[in-house]
Amino acid sequence: MTDKDHAQQTEHRWLGWAVRLQALAQDGLLYAANPFDRDRYQAVSRIAAEIIHEAADTPLEHIEGLFSAQAGYATPKVDVRGLVFRDEQVLLVQELSDGLWTAPGGWADPGDTPSRAVEREIWEESGYVARAVRLLALYDRATQGHEPPHPFSVFKLFFLCELTGGAPAVSSETSGVNFFPVEALPPLSLGRVTARQIRHLYTLARNGGPTDFD
Repeated sequence: MTDKDHAQQTEHRWLGWAVRLQALAQDGLLYAANPFDRDRYQAVSRIAAEIIHEAADTPLEHIEGLFSAQAGYATPKVDVRGLVFRDEQVLLVQELSDGLWTAPGGWADPGDTPSRAVEREIWEESGYVARAVRLLALYDRATQGHEPPHPFSVFKLFFLCELTGGAPAVSSETSGVNFFPVEALPPLSLGRVTARQIRHLYTLARNGGPTDFD
């Protein structure tokens, strides 16, 4: 292991601890009635924000704003991604936010089933109409090498999808839509998808086998 790899592993451990601290603080604020206990849980939340600020080089005010907007029992957020393969190519969209490419997707909305959520994301971001046909993988984002790390726990659902209509079109969130060879991918938005994931999921889609997870 290189010094850089060791440093990144250490950062990710600190971030994992901070995410767990924030979840405990959020749960405590939900149930605590004693004002002294509430003050302590708020202090724990601030400590978690400071850890993430140092480890992820993210503005402290931004993290505290994210934390203060959370209420209720802390559970993982759900991100859905649609993998559309054509021959040995994969459908990707270019994100306006960072200029990088990703499999279409985003946060699942309340009221949507997982399959409906990913089909909606593909249509909104690429202009294509698609049908989800198989859940390829369900991952904990923190185990997958995404950069930058996220201040909350996130589960990522990757669906194999097939196109049923539509045409390529950009959106308010995307500036490009294209198919790319699985072995010659453009610069990827690593917070959303990695090259290793795309290649592994392509193999799963081609060869069959059980859903990958964790």
